[in-house]
Amino acid sequence: MPKNAPYTMWLKKGTYYWCSCGKSEIEPFCDSSHGGTGKKPFEFVINMSEEVSLCGCGKTGRPPYCDGSHDRRPQ
Repeated sequence: MPKNAPYTMWLKKGTYYWCSCGKSEIEPFCDSSHGGTGKKPFEFVINMSEEVSLCGCGKTGRPPYCDGSHDRRPQ
């Protein structure tokens, strides 16, 4: 379930799949719950272990990373 904040964590070098449908039980990562939603996971690569802030709200303009969209209020 999406949350109104980023998921900040350390990731090891590797390939990951960020959930874009909001139905995953292991957010922010995909667990293949997107069936029937018309959405697909976003594949991304971490080249060396690093701390990242992954989008938790699903509104980011630069997936899978948080861009602060969860804090923006409609005008």
